[in-house]
Amino acid sequence: MSQFNANQFALEFDTESPKKIIEQALQQFDNIAISFSGAEDVVLIELACKVIDDKSKLKVFSLDTGRLHPETYRFIDKVRQHYGITIDIMTPEHEALQNFVREKGLFSFFEDGHQECCGVRKVAPLRRKLSTLDAWITGQRKDQSPGTRNNVPVAENDTAFGSEESPLVKFNPLANWSSEQVWEYIRMFDVPYNELHEKGFTSIGCEPCTRAVLPNQHEREGRWWWEESTHKECGLHAGNLNK
Repeated sequence: MSQFNANQFALEFDTESPKKIIEQALQQFDNIAISFSGAEDVVLIELACKVIDDKSKLKVFSLDTGRLHPETYRFIDKVRQHYGITIDIMTPEHEALQNFVREKGLFSFFEDGHQECCGVRKVAPLRRKLSTLDAWITGQRKDQSPGTRNNVPVAENDTAFGSEESPLVKFNPLANWSSEQVWEYIRMFDVPYNELHEKGFTSIGCEPCTRAVLPNQHEREGRWWWEESTHKECGLHAGNLNK
């Protein structure tokens, strides 16, 4: 694990299929997990199930912020049942969340930005989970967010959540796919998806911070729509802001 060169891997596998990248990632790391929340992530699970011998060894986790849509909670359980896998649900630390809500209320993000709320509800639970892993797999795509994801490689050293003492590798097998390719795959293989997609939602997060988009709007315009479009990262992929 310590000898794995993420930059070299990214160069060698940049034009390979997502399936090949996931297969190699699972071969290189035993202590690796898929981060699951949206349509792209279910494609990752579908592909992983095709290349892994024993699905019981597949590690998948999801972040429950406590503010998700009812449809999203149903979606998480639908994926669990469809693939017969265990999904590790990560929740906010109770005392930190309680103190935050007591001090700032339930909708402070409309006034002072979403970063603090996301920090408590998403980033801290993610950090807790990633501290137990050597690598993780995400559904990031280059065309997903203007200004923050257009340079996403298929593999990288996660400097936001890892360190020299505890290195963490991050795989982005769908980096070079478009939204159209993701949905072509979903339809072709009957992959489960969040029913909110049928109601005009494309990028789906917490209920207060997500809305449907109009035709020809970019998918991220439905997230934190009151903020500057080039800074629409919740902190889970904070390293993108430095690229």
